[in-house]
Amino acid sequence: MAKAVEDSGQTSPDVSIILPAYNEEEAILGVIDDIHKAMAGSRYRYEVLVVDDASSDRTAQKAEEKNVRVIRRAIRQGSGASRKTGILHAQGSVIVMLDADGTYTAGDIPKMLEYFPDYDQVNGARTSEQGTMKWLRAPAKWLIRRFACYLTGTKIPDLNTGLKAFKKDIMMKYLWVMPNGFSCVTSMTLAFLVNGHRVCYLPTEYHPRIGRSKFHPVRDAANYVQTIVRMVMYFDPLKVFLPLGGLLLFAGIVKSFFSVWHTRSLQESDVIILISAVMVFAIGFLADLIVAYQKQGK
Repeated sequence: MAKAVEDSGQTSPDVSIILPAYNEEEAILGVIDDIHKAMAGSRYRYEVLVVDDASSDRTAQKAEEKNVRVIRRAIRQGSGASRKTGILHAQGSVIVMLDADGTYTAGDIPKMLEYFPDYDQVNGARTSEQGTMKWLRAPAKWLIRRFACYLTGTKIPDLNTGLKAFKKDIMMKYLWVMPNGFSCVTSMTLAFLVNGHRVCYLPTEYHPRIGRSKFHPVRDAANYVQTIVRMVMYFDPLKVFLPLGGLLLFAGIVKSFFSVWHTRSLQESDVIILISAVMVFAIGFLADLIVAYQKQGK
């Protein structure tokens, strides 16, 4: 039967369960209790690590009442910064993350851990959307997810789930590219997918959050799109440059055809579009060579 290392005096847990938290005093105690209940019947030694992102309420104090490790960040930088801090301080070889607002089902953690070591990352794919402004979030997330599926060439049931488990040694390779905001969890998924690591998904029930949401639908949706493009650019730039260059080349050829048909000569705009296509292709292949060289060096 598993025990938390804080309670048993053991110093080398198999699993580190990280809770990034900002002003979650209403939910934090219940989430920690749910984690202990879920892990009580498992075979894993584990630790619970709460990373408080400079909360203005009693989140950290309440977490300390549960005799878990609490790291207090002096400056608020976002949930991604808290997740990265948690990874750096985690002692387990496998790290589990979930939000501290009561939205995710802690009871699924043991099931996720059973997929290791065969898989490198296991994600909880939410079966429902419980956030605010559902009418806007649901279609926006669907479009962003489809875009990510196209760029990565894989099926992604839930791109930005906050319930995930992964091997620490692999995540450490990509920690440098993880942003500080909400899109950090998206980056974690994409980093593993784009680099060929084994990723799987388990359906998980998603609950209404306890407390007030910090998600900004417009700003954070834009950050998600930016994150997807950036991650693919870092690891597989041709997935971005080839379609863009092909689109410009096609547009340039079509426009040149109509210009010659109507004016009997090419226009300056035709030449500019065609040159732009060639430049995009050239930049794309150069970027791909740089990425390939960096991978070879590692």
